[in-house]
Amino acid sequence: MIDEREILRRRDMRDVFTFTIDPADAKDFDDAISFEKEPTPDPSLNGGEVYRIGVHIADVSHYVKPGTKTDDDAYKRGTSTYLVDRVIPMLPEELCNDLCSLRPGEDKLCMSVVFLMDADARVLKYKICRTVIRSDARLNYDEVQDVISANQTNETLSRENRDGVNTEATAMQTEAILTLNALASKLRAERLANGALAIEQDEMRFRLDEHYHPIDIYFESPNEAHHLIEEFMLLANRTVAKAVGSGRPFVYRVHDLPDNEKLDDLKKFKKRMGTRIPQQTIDLLTIRAQAKAVYSTYNIGHYGLAFSHYTHFTSPIRRYPDLMVHRLVEKYILTGKPCPLTRAELEEKCEHCSACEQAAAQAERDSIKLFQTMWMADHIGEILPGHITGVTDFGLFVQLDDSRCEGLVHISKVGFPGETWKYDEKNYRLICAENGITHTLGDAVRVKVVKTDVNRSQIDFELV
Repeated sequence: MIDEREILRRRDMRDVFTFTIDPADAKDFDDAISFEKEPTPDPSLNGGEVYRIGVHIADVSHYVKPGTKTDDDAYKRGTSTYLVDRVIPMLPEELCNDLCSLRPGEDKLCMSVVFLMDADARVLKYKICRTVIRSDARLNYDEVQDVISANQTNETLSRENRDGVNTEATAMQTEAILTLNALASKLRAERLANGALAIEQDEMRFRLDEHYHPIDIYFESPNEAHHLIEEFMLLANRTVAKAVGSGRPFVYRVHDLPDNEKLDDLKKFKKRMGTRIPQQTIDLLTIRAQAKAVYSTYNIGHYGLAFSHYTHFTSPIRRYPDLMVHRLVEKYILTGKPCPLTRAELEEKCEHCSACEQAAAQAERDSIKLFQTMWMADHIGEILPGHITGVTDFGLFVQLDDSRCEGLVHISKVGFPGETWKYDEKNYRLICAENGITHTLGDAVRVKVVKTDVNRSQIDFELV
């Protein structure tokens, strides 16, 4: 139960239509979106419509105070870690799944950015404030995508009317989804036009049996529903970073310029290979040329998103930097107080959080590799199609086309006995010294699964 005095100190948005969009199996809901039309359209704007859109983020800082045991533990973890068979949360479950989670039908405290936007997705005004909300619906990405895929609101509503299940709430939900999707599409188009990277990767998922053994591998691809949430979260993060400005110590999410030498090698490789190189290989090399995004008090912008100012504000349940940002927003914007930490102290915390993030990401990759190896252990002896995804002086890494499991073809298993293979690093290939045959990054190959080592998470192939 929330203290009534705390509600009175906040902007009450419980009567505004609000909903969450998350994966179907999500347990903690740290962001919600509210939608309402302004009652008096502005004829000077395109279409005349003006929308008030709120990005509401669970106010973890209200419950987790600096210097407490909970805060110390959260800082040590730095982030939640998502393994194949479990989640290691940054915060106790009572907080992330209960008190802070924006579950439908419950009053929840939030830190919000409320935008006034026109039909061209231009931000006319915004306000950063503490709010109390009550989510009307908990939606998943598939449900939202179904609405978007229907294309026209009238068609969706007429179909619901025929089934006798249409309600005013359903109509509002449908209008909100379609309008927000249209605005998100314009935000995304503008971002890409400004030079943002447009690399999207499918997420590998596993179905496990009762003994936690993988029985299936499947993939989830980003769709318009994902883009809808992504664009409004990006907008909120960028808006908060700009609102704080550059003159005060702050936690920025920064992304440096890519490695020019690697980019030059990629350009030459693309020119030499032409249309023979798959797009997924180009994306892979582009990612490898990028610097790692990190947290810093020194704002150098975010290259990948093409933003001059950017931060992480929208996930304080699972990322400690977001909790730090909420506390700084409360100081700088809501109360006008100075930051209690020096820039050096804040920078030290940023470095710690960046290290925690990288450690968690490595643990997640290791977890996926382990379950891939367990999966491939059931396919020893099979011959499967794949593509070369890595070339080294000790062999070829091959990713299978269907399961996307990756294994090594050792240099001793490349070609025939007695052949000498040279590593051409600049052109991502192995060349046979005797006959000039090459194996190049992106080449389609067929491999035989010859061995797996679950303890080492290693998969060994040989070329067929």
